[in-house]
Amino acid sequence: MTVNIAMLGTGSIADDALAPALQQVAGANLWSVLSRDRARARAFAQRHDASGPAPAHDALETLLADPDLDAVIIATPDHLHAAQAIAAARAGKHVLTEKPMATSVEKGEAMVRACDDAGVKLAAGYHLRWHAGHRKMLALIRAGAVGELRHVRTQWTFQVPDASNWRARRDTASWWSLSGVGTHCLDFIRWVMVPGCGEVVSLASTISRDVWNGPNDETAVVSLRFESGATAEFCCSVLIAAPSRAEVYGSDGYIHCEDTLTRFGAGVINTHDGMLAFDVTDPYAGEIRDFVAAIEDHRKPEVDGREGLRNVELLAQAVASAEA
Repeated sequence: MTVNIAMLGTGSIADDALAPALQQVAGANLWSVLSRDRARARAFAQRHDASGPAPAHDALETLLADPDLDAVIIATPDHLHAAQAIAAARAGKHVLTEKPMATSVEKGEAMVRACDDAGVKLAAGYHLRWHAGHRKMLALIRAGAVGELRHVRTQWTFQVPDASNWRARRDTASWWSLSGVGTHCLDFIRWVMVPGCGEVVSLASTISRDVWNGPNDETAVVSLRFESGATAEFCCSVLIAAPSRAEVYGSDGYIHCEDTLTRFGAGVINTHDGMLAFDVTDPYAGEIRDFVAAIEDHRKPEVDGREGLRNVELLAQAVASAEA
């Protein structure tokens, strides 16, 4: 079986990460491309060998009307995700959407409902779960290598020169640093902790917007407590260029990940027992491979729409907590 997939959006994440990764996945085929600019869609389709008979589109309706199209990857600005996902679901197409899944809880709920009603898959794009080192780390944690989980800390930041990015504006995004990288920090924490520690039962945050004084977060520091009593925290920012880091602490040991929270599958992982060796692989290819397998095997994606929605709920809570 070959799954024909359309790419919605032609920005850097689609061009540099998702389309090249899709080409690595057996059973996946880039079929068509959507952009507001037909010429840009055509150039993207040519660059990445889109194989559909009409590979370039500037209207979602015509792209979705193709009966040979099976699924879409949504890589557009955040505020477009919900409407595009709902339209795709109603057209019978499976959906893999970049993170965060939606700009509000209500829109995220509507996406889940639409995909459920249509009987199509809805997956959220958290590529860090397919970092080969992270997966080896998780296997150690599940096997009890660090004992009972006590605390997880993540940090991912990047530095921007000004506030011109679309994530800085409320009309195109609900969050800035939280949308760009904080959502990944949160997903990493939940991936590691929820199975053994239960759900998040309390959350507190501090948010700063004091450099460019815009509506969305420039730096966010969020702390969480889980049902077991274990705790977690993450820091995300658009103001500082710092190493990315993830730290896992248990009753019997620890794991430190240095520069693994990136677009790439590299970095260094150290444990209380020494360095953890792993192969460097493309995490985006793993993400798409799981999406395709979920379609073929009639199962849930590893990060399904409800998990994507829970991330949105907690992002919204983080902003509300800071403003309370």
